[in-house]
Parts: sequence; C-alpha cells; structure tokens
Amino acid sequence: MLGVVREGRHHPDPAARQAIAARLGYSETVFVDDPDRGVVDIYTPGLRLPFAGHPLVGAAWLLDLEAVNPPAGEVWVRQDGEFTWITARPEWAPPRALEQYASAAEVDALPAPPPGEGWLYAWAWEDEAAGRVRARAFPRRGDGIVEDEATGAAALLLTARLGRALNITQGRGSQLITAPGPDGTIEIGGRVRLLTEHAL
Repeated sequence: MLGVVREGRHHPDPAARQAIAARLGYSETVFVDDPDRGVVDIYTPGLRLPFAGHPLVGAAWLLDLEAVNPPAGEVWVRQDGEFTWITARPEWAPPRALEQYASAAEVDALPAPPPGEGWLYAWAWEDEAAGRVRARAFPRRGDGIVEDEATGAAALLLTARLGRALNITQGRGSQLITAPGPDGTIEIGGRVRLLTEHAL
C-alpha cells in the first residue's frame, strides 16, 4: 500500500510531511509538488527518501506523465497494458542487505521481522532459468513497518547485482518485473490499483 498526497504544496513543511506520513502509516507516502512536471517528494513513517521504486510506480500511474522527478533525479515512465514501468539508476537506491536463501520456502518461513538490524531483502530463486524470484522485505528501522509489500529499490539492486531480468513475487503477492538497460539503468514494472481517497 502507498499513500499519495495529490496537493503536496498544501503541506510544504518537511516536518508536517513527516507527521502525515507517520499518521498514514504506509511504507511510503508520496507528496505531489507539481502534478504537471511530476515533481514528487517521498516519506516513510520515519524518514525522507530521495528515491523509492514502488512509490514512483504508483505516482507515475496516478499522474499519467512521461516522467516523474523525485529528489534523486528524473525517472522515465511508460505504460504497457496492465503494467506501469519506471527507469532508474541503481545508485539512487538506498543501501539494503540482499540476502539469498536456499529456497522460496525458507523465505516464506522467516519471522516478521527476522532477528538483526538494518534493511533486509530476503530472496530465493523459484525458477532460476526463468528469472523467477520469491522475496520479502524487512525495513527493521522501528517506524511501525514490519514488512514492506513491494520494494522497487531492492528489486533494482537485485537486478543490478544479478545482471538479468527478473520476475519477483514479494510479500503477500505483489509482482515486480525488472529489466536491465544498456546504459546502466534498470526498468521496474508493476500493477497499480486505486483503493480509495481520503481527505487530509
């Protein structure tokens, strides 16, 4: 789940944005500062992010633009049937521990969150030849988000590490599709569904 504040300019103060993101309690909340140019700002319940893949896929779908502009840089967008795609650079993604497990069953059996500190992206091959991955993401940062349902930044890093296209099933059933580009960028795609709207 993702929060989007369409009228971000009504909440320009970073402390107010952080408070809204904490109150909403989603993994990320996107503030749209300029809907025509796609200027956006991204917050978790506890911190501001220069880049996050899952929120940008959602915001790109909602804004229906050719590009969105988080603090990290310009992110190109395309729509392809049921998927919304963004193109980004791996170096924009915040650091995460990408830990490979022997099987998808081991990933599924992890407690939420697993013991330890720091952001953990637990993954295993479901079908290596086909590029199918099972993954779960655990922020472990003490902000109330125990497990992240979809993590585009981690999918970006895993794709860069493995150097190949992936079809990732994360969380309870989110699907992220990735493809490395020839210029070091990576494309991330996912489905978006609008659930409801609330007034702030």
